[in-house]
Amino acid sequence: MIHRTTKHPLGLRTLCAAILQKNGLHVALIAAAFGLTGCAPPIGVTKVSPDKAYELATRNPLSGDDNSDGALTVLQRFDLTDLYKKDPRAALHQLHLNALKDDRRDILFALAELNFSWAKTLPLTAERNSGLPAAGDAYLQSAVYAYLYLLGEGKESLPSAYDNRFREACELYNRSLDQAFRSTVDDSLVFSDQTRVLPEFRLAIDVKTDDLHWKFEEFEHLVPADAFDVFGFTSHNRTAGLGTPILGVTRTSSKAPNGGVLPITAFLQINGNLNAVSQGKAKGTLDLISSYDDVDVVVNGRTVPLQTDSTTPLAYRLNDKALWNIGLKRFIFGEEIEKNILFIQAYQPGRIPVVLVHGTGGSPVWWAEMVNTLRADPLIRMKYQFWFYEYSSSRPVPASAADLRDTLTNMVHQLDPQHQDPAMQQMVVIGHSQGGLLTHMTAIDSGDALWKAISDKPFKEFTADPMIKEGFRRALFFNHLPFVKRVVFISTPHRGSFLTEDWVRKLTRQVVGSPMKFITNMSSKWREVSAQLNLPEDLKDEAPTAVDGMSVKSPVMSKVAGLPLAPGITGHSIIPVLPGMDIKSGNDGVVEYKSAHIEGVESEFVVRTHHGAQGNPIAIDEVRRILHKHCDGLPNLCGTEASNGITP
Repeated sequence: MIHRTTKHPLGLRTLCAAILQKNGLHVALIAAAFGLTGCAPPIGVTKVSPDKAYELATRNPLSGDDNSDGALTVLQRFDLTDLYKKDPRAALHQLHLNALKDDRRDILFALAELNFSWAKTLPLTAERNSGLPAAGDAYLQSAVYAYLYLLGEGKESLPSAYDNRFREACELYNRSLDQAFRSTVDDSLVFSDQTRVLPEFRLAIDVKTDDLHWKFEEFEHLVPADAFDVFGFTSHNRTAGLGTPILGVTRTSSKAPNGGVLPITAFLQINGNLNAVSQGKAKGTLDLISSYDDVDVVVNGRTVPLQTDSTTPLAYRLNDKALWNIGLKRFIFGEEIEKNILFIQAYQPGRIPVVLVHGTGGSPVWWAEMVNTLRADPLIRMKYQFWFYEYSSSRPVPASAADLRDTLTNMVHQLDPQHQDPAMQQMVVIGHSQGGLLTHMTAIDSGDALWKAISDKPFKEFTADPMIKEGFRRALFFNHLPFVKRVVFISTPHRGSFLTEDWVRKLTRQVVGSPMKFITNMSSKWREVSAQLNLPEDLKDEAPTAVDGMSVKSPVMSKVAGLPLAPGITGHSIIPVLPGMDIKSGNDGVVEYKSAHIEGVESEFVVRTHHGAQGNPIAIDEVRRILHKHCDGLPNLCGTEASNGITP
């Protein structure tokens, strides 16, 4: 715990004089005792490197076994150094008694640090025979002292943010809270109204969930964010402040169809000074606060920022090997999907949905970098919610687009059946590659233009099995979704991809399975159907796949590219072009600029990168700009802070 060199009782001059006055054996014995070091001074300096200097200046029990100079100074002031080495509990008890009479704030700091250091040596559960308390109780006691040092009332002013002790006390408070409520069975956190019997005092704690905006009983379990090491993201988004970040894993419900993970911050407030705490007259309030909404609290008239973590909940939700492979699996085998919307956060009224639609062979995980970066932006974190759309990307594009329209319509009705949430009517849909084609088909009115692209006769004269005819009607005749107000196309092959040559499409039809109902029902009678349609020769014999829909020869998708966005819907294009290429004649390795470019969008942004632009930081920042722009026009939903003045 404490590793310091004690002072020698003799000063340098006295010691040397004593040695010189001795003769014979006495001189030999004294010289041997001091190693004949040339009478090196017991007080002095040793030259160290800058790294070592910083290590010495910031040493504390948070990262090692040493206590800080600030805590040791207080121990020495009350002559408790030796006692703390022998009996930490007795020394801490005496220091606590001193703090009741002496209101110097640094004593509270020392109590916070020394209790934390002591807690690290204690068992998880109290041991009757040894008389030792449980580690969690010592940690909670440390958090109380740290809170009183940082925010408690007293004759001395509150500590300066420039003081190393202030910064250390913040971390002592945060990490002590993390440890104080951990289950002894696993790493989950257990919160309930209770009275904790601590080594020095009793503390009644009330758990408050008013700022959680979610029913506490609907959480499956709570896990400390610091229990995990996040990997795979280029940045870990945390805000500095007080409180311990928590992952609130929600149960499956109507608002969270496949569960979700809510970022929460736990913040403990003490409503009295140390004397009130010692007498059992003070109470603690443990606030569980949604990190999506609140980033600070007010304590005694002072605004206190909360520590938050928005990356770990996302990584926890996406920590599923199946999610990383499912996209390609669905493309090849055409696997049916039971739930098309993946929620990473439970639905909350007042937040604008941003629907992310992946491309061919993709899955929700390909949006992870974008979502992680965007949620670091305060306005986006507070005003938007992200939904991931999943689909079998080998199906014909018009059929998948019809599924997207139906899924979003059903989800809006399920979550907001009375249409009471105005945010739900301001949906933003963002599509990458093939997902951009699906996105486009949520925002246009087809009329009979798509049907006319493949047939010269009216649809009512088209003869086919009723189920097949209904499939054509559903895919080719539709209106825009009234709740979609903005769409973003990323790397989208509006006029097809130059990679979808005839041999590629033929090979795809041979490799990709077709268990989906739409294709299965059509395949056996396709020749009969195709004879009535104006299709390329290579599509006369076999039912199309999504790759055919992204061919430059696709008559339907070529027509879609020319249809204008419906009134009231704003569009944006983000078009990647490989570095070194001329923009107008260039491509991203999959899609040419001339295919991704369409008229009628509010903005077109070219980024020098490859086809997977949804993970590019420059493209992500453009999406951030677009979402801020969307909020600018919605003062009732986003407030006056929706301008670009709010930045991460």
